Amino acid sequence: MSEQPVRVLACGDVEGRLSALFNRVQTIQKKTGQFDLLLCVGEFFGTTPEAEAEWQQYKSGAKKAPIHTYVLGSASQETLKSFPGADGCELADNITYLGRRGVFTGVSGLQIAYVSGREALQEPAPGHCFTSKDLSALVAPLTSSSKFRGVDILLTSQWPRGVWHYGNNPEVNTKFCGSGAVANLADKLKPRYHFAALEGAHYERLPYRNHAVLQQNAQHVSRFIALATVGNPAKKKYLYAFNIVPMKTMDPTELVKQPQDVTENPYRFSSKDKTEKLKKSFGAAEEEEEPASQFFFDLSKQQGGGFRGRGRKRPSDGDGRGRDQQHDGGERQHQHKQPRRHPQPTGPCWFCLASPQVEKHLVISIGSHCYLALAKGSLTPQHMLILPIGHYQSVVELSSEVVEEMEKYKKALTSFYKSKGARCVLFERNYRSQHLQLQVVPVPLDRCTTEDIKEAFMVQAQEQQMELMEIPQHTDLKQIAPPGTPYFYVELDTGEKLYYRIQKHFPLQFGREVLASEALLNIPTRADWRECKQSREEEEESCKQLRDDFQPYDFAWED
Repeated sequence: MSEQPVRVLACGDVEGRLSALFNRVQTIQKKTGQFDLLLCVGEFFGTTPEAEAEWQQYKSGAKKAPIHTYVLGSASQETLKSFPGADGCELADNITYLGRRGVFTGVSGLQIAYVSGREALQEPAPGHCFTSKDLSALVAPLTSSSKFRGVDILLTSQWPRGVWHYGNNPEVNTKFCGSGAVANLADKLKPRYHFAALEGAHYERLPYRNHAVLQQNAQHVSRFIALATVGNPAKKKYLYAFNIVPMKTMDPTELVKQPQDVTENPYRFSSKDKTEKLKKSFGAAEEEEEPASQFFFDLSKQQGGGFRGRGRKRPSDGDGRGRDQQHDGGERQHQHKQPRRHPQPTGPCWFCLASPQVEKHLVISIGSHCYLALAKGSLTPQHMLILPIGHYQSVVELSSEVVEEMEKYKKALTSFYKSKGARCVLFERNYRSQHLQLQVVPVPLDRCTTEDIKEAFMVQAQEQQMELMEIPQHTDLKQIAPPGTPYFYVELDTGEKLYYRIQKHFPLQFGREVLASEALLNIPTRADWRECKQSREEEEESCKQLRDDFQPYDFAWED
């Protein structure tokens, strides 16, 4: 089949400003040539006498739209009277009302699904609202076919709830924006383009994928674009022009190509992340994952140099109980709601910050949710670990607050290593370990390139019959490795990520072995941490030096 593109214009709320819209369309067409159709989402009609008078000119034939124009139905009780009923019909020459909901397929094969109005919040539903039955009637015939891959375009007036997850943030109040039913519809129909309005804002979300990486075959990406109101004083974008080759005539390999900035699907947001987002939205500070009272020791007493952790209410006596708890006794429990507890270790844990087993003298920095420590038996003098304060087994189990602070530590270490003429390599082994340890190793810039490091990991993995895979950019590890999955993971300074789903007999020192190899750091005798142990005094001296060096980059020192 020929891949002939269709030239499409999409528009936000018109609100009766027909002449302003069509004059703009004519100007565009004079510059770039004729478009095939104009799709209008949101409120097409206005409620003022001027808007009514303007519409009469088009309805009577005195004026004519310069392009085939397709509009959605009413999104409010006030404009409902402008539509003759639920079924689509010709409103005026070149202006067509699509109807309450349905699928429109043009002669080119372009498939456009649409739903008019807002989600109904009561029964019986008002005329300007759609119901779950409307959506079921739209989705069922399309998705019943095993050949269904998605639709080319989806038109809704309301935004899909949560479309901003994993993506760039819109300039709207997301607490009250969007419809969950529209989000579910978009997830099921997998539109290549989805247009919406009603919020008076222009928002072009990063494209998102419709498949789970490494678990499903590649599918096309979706793009969500919200458009502003025609003639808005802030001059926000209300008209969007694009070319699209209908899916049914498109080469399959071209269709599933993934752009560089593609993100995860926002509608498959994990339930844990949803909970964290809700807590953040409603300010549920009393239910934070990591209560500040867990920072139970003060390194400044032992180390000198005025080191301090971040977020403590008062210094601690160092015996596992903060002073707040000693002096307040049980009374404090009745005054405040108890914090929700994070997962607890099944036995002694060397890395939980509140654990008696933790080696306090190795700690470099303490944040609110994570801490930084010198790696025991380190590969290099600046080899560190980023660890969660609470007990988490792997990166994929972390709450959003912990992830956010872990990223801050990554950035701080990247800057620190750069000042030392080195690049940052991170790796995690979620296998035969009960507490997450994100290893961070500096590799001198003059020793090897990032490509050399990547190749070294790939080659050594192949030699051990392991398939190390590259994860696409902007991919969330949670989508690939559900909690409980054993894996090995590498992150390079370019943002490139390598992943291996551990089967069995994984070499525990693999990450160190690759970095210590002749191809990279050329310190093969340091591949096993047990061969690199220092005395307690040596560790304390190394840690003090590293803490002093890192302090200018340590955000935990900020007030």
